[in-house]
Amino acid sequence: MNPKLKEKVKESLSAVLPITGIVLFISVFLVPMELGTVVMFFVGAILLIFGMGFFQLGAEIAMTPLGEGIGVQISKTKKWILVLLVGFIMGAIITISEPDLQVLAEQVPSIPNLVLILTVALGVGIFLALAIIRIRYQINLSVLLAILYVALMIISCFVPKDFLSVAFDSGGVTTGPMTVPFIMAMGVGLASLRSDKNSASDSFGLVALSSVGPILAVLVLGCFFKPTEAVFTLAHVADVDTTRDVVKVFLNGFPSYIEEVLISLLPIAAVFVLFQLITRRYQRRQVKRIIVGIIYTYVGLVLFLCGVNVGFAPVGSFLGQKLGGMEFKWFLLPIGMLIGYYIVKAEPAIQVLNHQVESVTDGAISVKAMNRCMSIGVSVSVGLAMLKVLTGLPIQWIVIPGYIIALVLSRFVPKIFVGIAFDSGGVASGPMTSTFLLPLSIGACQAVGGNLMTDAFGVVALVALTPLIAIQIMGMVFKYKTAKQPVVEQAPAVPDIVDVIVDLEEDWI
Repeated sequence: MNPKLKEKVKESLSAVLPITGIVLFISVFLVPMELGTVVMFFVGAILLIFGMGFFQLGAEIAMTPLGEGIGVQISKTKKWILVLLVGFIMGAIITISEPDLQVLAEQVPSIPNLVLILTVALGVGIFLALAIIRIRYQINLSVLLAILYVALMIISCFVPKDFLSVAFDSGGVTTGPMTVPFIMAMGVGLASLRSDKNSASDSFGLVALSSVGPILAVLVLGCFFKPTEAVFTLAHVADVDTTRDVVKVFLNGFPSYIEEVLISLLPIAAVFVLFQLITRRYQRRQVKRIIVGIIYTYVGLVLFLCGVNVGFAPVGSFLGQKLGGMEFKWFLLPIGMLIGYYIVKAEPAIQVLNHQVESVTDGAISVKAMNRCMSIGVSVSVGLAMLKVLTGLPIQWIVIPGYIIALVLSRFVPKIFVGIAFDSGGVASGPMTSTFLLPLSIGACQAVGGNLMTDAFGVVALVALTPLIAIQIMGMVFKYKTAKQPVVEQAPAVPDIVDVIVDLEEDWI
């Protein structure tokens, strides 16, 4: 096995093992599961581990250099109409190819799938172009986000309550495994030609703005469409008696994901070919490396999505139904928080973000520290989601105060933490959230007799919210500790972003 791939698989193993152990513990002491169900779950976990390994390596050697290359190239042009057009087109193309968005579109009643997908793509495209303008003219991210979230809160007052949770969820599903590596790397590339002190902090924030766009776009759409009921069909664990049955179930699941991921990756591959033909930016060795990376990404996403959807999602809905139907329903809160703490580590895009943060900050913000903060944030998110399921608490009562707290904190933390925090919110709500936590929430909601549209949906939005606060609190602690240290003992300075790009390009050559 490729040494680098072996390293990524080991990282994936350490991320997936805890959530696997929690589900096994629950199956022994709280919700007994048939042996066939457990076997399906474990096979799904194995596919998940290898899928994450392949995907992370593919994103590192293909998506990251491609995104950075496009970011650097469009930063050099003086034709800003062309720059904005490229940003809009790239945002729309990548969003349409995002697998999580396809899943959400299938579940929203009264709105044609294509209408919802194009609305979300339009929102991401416009706001990615806005993010490029922000980097170019060094607009303060916290001020811009404050304006946008105030607009979001005002518009939400005029949208039917049955539509709010779906609208907020749409912001989370757009920043998944396809979108995040590319957009984050594009931000680094856009800021790479600047040598000012804010270049590193300005390289973050594209994911944050790209998450706001679809929420606003779908909220506006909600003024015209009035969904009244959900059509979500919970996935059921396949009945298996032998190991041959298990293999058959997964083999039957592969073709649809092979086709789905191929359709998702084709636009990005076409962009790479077109970009290389126009700019001749990459040498032959780099071109081969990116092609191999795209193949790794393809294999990884197929394995990941098949493992999650066939093995993990049915178990999530099963656990939700059983836990929600127990006499002590409030067990859902601590169990949900425990699952949330560990499940975020299995999100593929999370690791991409964490490693990029560690690289850009020269280790001042470590992967370990980011993982801990993200885990705490998502743990609180899932706890709030389970509370919403059990009590019918309106999502505005959680989301609006949460965003106000996050925006207030953004005025007191170092700029780089603002971008990282708001990026982390979009990154946390990936395929593990939509395929395990959402079925868990829906299963529990059905068991307690709640309203699916208002009570079950919204878990993706909440998972995208609390990391904003957790990461910024980490930023305040970082600022406080740095201020107390003598000058000679201060934390490592954030390197100039140009040096990072130069080092990366030397590695590719």
